[in-house]
Amino acid sequence: MKSYKFQIIFTLFIIVFSSCQKKEKIPFQDGLENYPTLQKVLSNPEKYKVQILYTQVDRNEHGVPMFKEFSFHLNDSNYFYPASTVKLPVALFALEWLNEQNVDNLDRESTLFIDSVRPSQKPAYVDKTSIDSLPSISNYIKKILLVSDNDAFNRLYEVMGLDYINDKLKDKNLINSVISQRLSFPISSEENKYFNPLRFVDKSGNIILELPERHTENNYFVRGKPKIGKAHFSGDSLVQKPMDFTFKNKFALSDLDAVLKRILFPRAFFEAERFQISEEQRDFILKYMGMKPRESKYPSYPVSEYTDSYSKFYKFGTSNDTIPSQFRIFNKTGWSYGFLIDGSYFVDFKNGVEFFVSAVVYSNEDEILNDDNYEYEEIGKPFFAELGDYLYQLELNRKKLIKPDLSSVKFDY
Repeated sequence: MKSYKFQIIFTLFIIVFSSCQKKEKIPFQDGLENYPTLQKVLSNPEKYKVQILYTQVDRNEHGVPMFKEFSFHLNDSNYFYPASTVKLPVALFALEWLNEQNVDNLDRESTLFIDSVRPSQKPAYVDKTSIDSLPSISNYIKKILLVSDNDAFNRLYEVMGLDYINDKLKDKNLINSVISQRLSFPISSEENKYFNPLRFVDKSGNIILELPERHTENNYFVRGKPKIGKAHFSGDSLVQKPMDFTFKNKFALSDLDAVLKRILFPRAFFEAERFQISEEQRDFILKYMGMKPRESKYPSYPVSEYTDSYSKFYKFGTSNDTIPSQFRIFNKTGWSYGFLIDGSYFVDFKNGVEFFVSAVVYSNEDEILNDDNYEYEEIGKPFFAELGDYLYQLELNRKKLIKPDLSSVKFDY
């Protein structure tokens, strides 16, 4: 028992000590000429609004991780649109929310019927992607992690409401982020403050938990009133001024990185900053974070539309080939308004490689937003593929005193 307590104390000391140290610059050195898009983006960081956070992971003799962080142009006050990356903390909060209800027979597999009492609300009584065609928090989380489904995010948003979600961000010390809107659901900021009535029912149709429509009086917005671009489309009209992101979501890169580390290595953080979920729930999240769409039976996705790299940008983002089985990437991506973001824990089981990397890049040459004319294929995905390979090669050649035991993230797919 004493040795276990010592390990916990030592782990917390390491993470506190690491967080107090200034992040070093990423060691971009020789070989960049082999990565032309990466080199192009790094040479013009203001234009491409690039931010990178890379973490080396070393283990002591007890397997305790020690993080050494490197960054490039990391600045949590510089706004970028986080797109679907906000879905990761919301999926985790949904499991915490379930646990906190303390209602018999209520779990992530419980059938969830979402009703509608306002013109801006949409009901959800069926989910044809699930094994029984019934909606549940479990299947919504799977769809979020597998293919970044927007409706699935919106349903979890409607279950918890904005006050709960933003209070949880603060509780976890994710202080550079705010969530205020549904995704791909164009309604006003005021309508986003209303949350659908809903019912959880058991397999016999008996109500387990029922909630009425809820509303928040709090205003959630991005401080600084960020504006991006030189013009934007509003409907079919071109507006000759930057797009205002004040009432859109913000999820800072360091907060995305923190969520990844807390779900992968919860004991490296203080209890209050961890996600209050069971080990079984944590394994569920990690399994589907790492799963490729073709490996899922329910929901199922055609390989022709959802390749292995559909939401795995690092190293493999420009390829439609199958990702070799020695690699597994536990991540969450996002892309919208010209921004591409990927926060990942990258693993190579064969060579004992593990590292964290989170990055954002902006690919919008004409500086017009909402015109669906972005350079994702020309700039965004090649940037991530090259950055991932560059860091992977760096890790392959980095000597470690202790080879990591990666069995805890080796799931059956």
